[in-house]
Amino acid sequence: MGHLGSASPPYEISKKKAEARLAAAQERLLRLRLLVGGQIGPKKIGPPLCVVFEGWDASGKGGAIKRLVAPLDPRHVRVSQFAAPTYDEKRHHFLQRFWTVLPGWGGMAVLDRSWYGRVLVERVEGFATGEQWKRAYDEIAEFERTLTSEGMILIKFWMHVSDEEQLKRFESRRTDPLRQWKLTDEDWRNREKRADYEAAVEEMIERTDRPKARWHVIAGDDKPYARLAVVEKVCHVLERKLEKRGYDLRAADHGEQTE
Repeated sequence: MGHLGSASPPYEISKKKAEARLAAAQERLLRLRLLVGGQIGPKKIGPPLCVVFEGWDASGKGGAIKRLVAPLDPRHVRVSQFAAPTYDEKRHHFLQRFWTVLPGWGGMAVLDRSWYGRVLVERVEGFATGEQWKRAYDEIAEFERTLTSEGMILIKFWMHVSDEEQLKRFESRRTDPLRQWKLTDEDWRNREKRADYEAAVEEMIERTDRPKARWHVIAGDDKPYARLAVVEKVCHVLERKLEKRGYDLRAADHGEQTE
């Protein structure tokens, strides 16, 4: 299935081992964030980190985000969620509403949905004209090029689940009084257009996967694996980017404090 591939994890791992590896990755991420924020290591703040989450309804975005930010001090990370634009937001260019939540140097932001709504839901549901969503690929690529050229580390995730697993999760939410609010009539309607959404996702990845703004497709049918994969990938990308910029990661390894 093109870029999406299979919803099954590339390897099997027990829930117990996944949770142990997740805990280790979370500690690693905490050390890296303290290094980038200037709390440990040299007296300088590092590049901004922005992690973008897109994916199917009930694909596990919320659970993955929860595990990603859990080890971090709330002062060191901001989580922003985006739904349909408001009346006032529609009066501006579609990218305008995202600028205010982007992180500055030393900061981190996590986006639960993003500017990719223009080429996904707005495309499929007809909320944007053909000219608008087709033009958006270049606009998004230039927007991300501007951010990464300025120094931002941008990590993009597509949380992928099979049609069968999504239906199972929908049914589970429908019967759970504490999670019913997560399931709407719109979610059911979107399932009927899965083929259209798959085509939109494939084109989105094909046209916006760039060296400094890569897409990472996470197989989400197995929740423990998906959560582990997200945190480990953020650590891996962050480490690689920092090393290329000359950072000595030994400070993060040993938790060295700045004098």
